[in-house]
Amino acid sequence: MKSLKTFSKGGVHPEDSKELTNKESVKNAAIKSSFIVPMSQHIGAPAECVVNPGDEVKEGMLIGKAAGFISANIHSPVPGVVKEIADVYLASGNKSKAVIIEPSGEFDQSGKTADPVDWSGMTPKELQDKILEMGIVGLGGATFPANVKFTPPADAKVEALVINGVECEPYLTADHRLMLEKTEEIFKGLEILSKILNPDKIYIGIEANKPDAIEKMEKLAAQKGTGIEIVPLKLKYPQGDEKQLLKAVLDKEVPSGKLPLAIGAVVSNVGTVFAIYEAVVFNKPLIERVVTVSGRGIKKPANLKVRIGTKVGDLLEDCGGITDDAVSIVMGGPMMGFSMISLDTPVIKGTSGILVLTKKEMGKSVETACLMCGRCVNACPMGLTPTKLYKMAKRAKYEDAMRFNLMDCKECGCCAFVCPANIPLVQGFRLAKKMANKKAVKS
Repeated sequence: MKSLKTFSKGGVHPEDSKELTNKESVKNAAIKSSFIVPMSQHIGAPAECVVNPGDEVKEGMLIGKAAGFISANIHSPVPGVVKEIADVYLASGNKSKAVIIEPSGEFDQSGKTADPVDWSGMTPKELQDKILEMGIVGLGGATFPANVKFTPPADAKVEALVINGVECEPYLTADHRLMLEKTEEIFKGLEILSKILNPDKIYIGIEANKPDAIEKMEKLAAQKGTGIEIVPLKLKYPQGDEKQLLKAVLDKEVPSGKLPLAIGAVVSNVGTVFAIYEAVVFNKPLIERVVTVSGRGIKKPANLKVRIGTKVGDLLEDCGGITDDAVSIVMGGPMMGFSMISLDTPVIKGTSGILVLTKKEMGKSVETACLMCGRCVNACPMGLTPTKLYKMAKRAKYEDAMRFNLMDCKECGCCAFVCPANIPLVQGFRLAKKMANKKAVKS
């Protein structure tokens, strides 16, 4: 294997626990009796609901229309009847309008073979429009509308398209399995993106704990003669963040407050690339994704192909239920995910994992006074001073925190992970950001 690259500043290496799910193929989650499909599953304006209670919907039918430049279409994951339009809480704590669908009738796409579309004659604009139409968003967690990301300014030159196959969060293996099981499709998705962006070079960054994926990707890249470079990366969290990934792969730093385009780069998750392939080649909206259901508090950990809107409780049933010593359910990874309070919370486009954790996995949580040890400073990949920012946040000095680059914080959790005092640093930063933004809007 090539020498392993990584980013230079901060970072941690938690136990990855990926062995729970990384060896078995992806399975289909069961279709249950009710689906909750939120209109807000992406960064930006919520989609505008275009159906009403009593309406019949088909699989893949538009039920929420993008309501602005930064927004995304929402489609029905199943055929059925709209039972209700209701406000629901997402795992993040945000409220969203949602379409409640009771499945019935025939599936138009599921289990059926579709003829591929010849997209070779489509223009970049037509491909961008198709990505918008099919509701594709970033599946690495940020859920930024993909058509916006892949429509750079006319005067911007994309020198590097960097594909994120890192999956550095512990437990999560959905992208790993996707790279193993859908390798050809991911490369076809890269052909589509290459036509849109015309990059000088394409890189795929993969951490070294996925040697089988690295080998398979390298073999296919060599066979196709595409010039795509597979970049093995050292195990280090949060290497999946786009700024750390670009530092590791390109040895370039994105300036504070800027996007990757500032250094001529665009970053995309492998799951997003696969979704773009399905959208363009098979006219398939983003109505399902691979979700890792893991943790030592679930009886049968697995990677499942899940319909958007599936209740978390239904997924846990698919995996044999929870163990007696389970104490917490988290949507996402353990570092950046959200603890859940309801099993009726739905899977959304950005849901990469559902973790059921035991008391041993959760560790100690009793907060004590700051020891001024500096571990959080050493661990921060953005070069911030978390202990100082937290004190400002706690004292409601939000403007001061902004001056000390609070908005550069990625909420990756490295600082909290190494903190011997168990201080809820990330929660403090999230609150400070919200309060600072509210104050800015009022002024």
